[in-house]
Amino acid sequence: MKYDDAGNERKLKLCELEKLREEAYQCASKYKDDMNRAHDAKLNPKEFEVGQKVWLYNSRLKYFPDKLKSKWMGLYVITRVGKLGDVTIEDPKDGSKQTVNGHRLKPFLDGNHDKKDENVELVNFVVSVPTYEVN
Repeated sequence: MKYDDAGNERKLKLCELEKLREEAYQCASKYKDDMNRAHDAKLNPKEFEVGQKVWLYNSRLKYFPDKLKSKWMGLYVITRVGKLGDVTIEDPKDGSKQTVNGHRLKPFLDGNHDKKDENVELVNFVVSVPTYEVN
């Protein structure tokens, strides 16, 4: 008779353990969903146009680190923008084309980009350095 009681108690503990495991799984899943939502809210979608100038991220630098070497390569011109984020870029120097992920690109801003507000005044700051006379 004691074996039956011990068996029933063991089954009860296993059911409680399974219930606790399921609750922990749901909490972890909810936490992961919340973190994904918070991360996605911070992302800025990049939109590229054909003819736009861009920089290309040099992913090989993480394997061969070089302190003073730039992580961004070239000056490329976009020739095609795909629906799924794939972008075809062309090197204007030699005309070679390659298709890359849009996340590896950064817009190139030159001095001729469109100004949104033409009424903005440019302010220059001049720092005066005190001069000392030696007697």
